[in-house]
Amino acid sequence: MRIACLGWGSLIWKSGVLPVEGEWHKDGPPVPIEFSRISDGGELATAICINADPVPALWAWLTVDDLATACELLKAREAIPAQRSDGIGSLIVTDRPAGALAKWAHDRHIDAVIWTALPPCCDKIESRTPSLEAALAYLDSLTGETREHAKDYICRVPAQIDTTYRRAIVESLGWTD
Repeated sequence: MRIACLGWGSLIWKSGVLPVEGEWHKDGPPVPIEFSRISDGGELATAICINADPVPALWAWLTVDDLATACELLKAREAIPAQRSDGIGSLIVTDRPAGALAKWAHDRHIDAVIWTALPPCCDKIESRTPSLEAALAYLDSLTGETREHAKDYICRVPAQIDTTYRRAIVESLGWTD
């Protein structure tokens, strides 16, 4: 089984235990992504955000051929607790793909696709998306190493993850690579 992983954040430059084979490809499917998850490290991380405009995700082949193992390795890389069942998304493609993601995978001879499916998070409340104003105020309030880490994150996310919040962050804070 050929398994691919979708990515749009730090997974691209820091795959950790996830066995990525080769480079990340830029022709991924459109996914509604936004800088909408205040993470433990203080950065405003990318997450699937249902109301966001879709942007092309990146994708990479994995060197494992077992979907359960691939999902466990992605959970380990993302530090998702074992008891949390909603942190990883997956799709197995058949000979008759249905939907845009299945067709995209089928066209690339991908048998299964996995991705991190953590929701937005604001004020330590999962599934709460910060408003654009709140996101900018949050980032602007950061100081020291936390601010540098948050800026580094924004700058390292691939340019094709061109979102409304990112454009506002660049305009307001000047955070560009």
